[in-house]
Amino acid sequence: VKQGASHEGHKGDKGAQRKSENEIAKHILDAAFLIHTRLGPGLFESVYEVVLTHELRKKGLAVERQKPMPIIYDGLQFEEAFRADLVVGKKVIVELKSIDALSAVHAKQLLTQLRLTGMKLGLLINFGEAHLKNGIKRLINGAVDGAGMGKSSAHPDLSL
Repeated sequence: VKQGASHEGHKGDKGAQRKSENEIAKHILDAAFLIHTRLGPGLFESVYEVVLTHELRKKGLAVERQKPMPIIYDGLQFEEAFRADLVVGKKVIVELKSIDALSAVHAKQLLTQLRLTGMKLGLLINFGEAHLKNGIKRLINGAVDGAGMGKSSAHPDLSL
């Protein structure tokens, strides 16, 4: 199924844009569990990315795939410093893996992405795990809407 360029967002309903990070994360994780149950582990990351995008758009969420993310460094803006696998509802970064096990570097990379963009919540999902619950990491950059969680040591500052 083709739906235009992969980095373009899908316009979900306006109510979807008002959801908190935690509400969006619940939809993402519900869809991830459904997909893992239906497809199982071991496929390429790109397969899980397109199917998860489809499931989230069915729920009315705006999803951007392989979104170029800018940073400011040394007073200059670099438009494509990195690409986020998925940005959902303009609030949650989702990094997908399909590997044997996550390592500390995967979480550090996502936390850096959150810090550089100023976004508050990131989900690291490893579809390679036999049991998906063992392959999910929730990373927080500061306080998240609707959550009574403390702040992380990361600062939501776009400048380096």
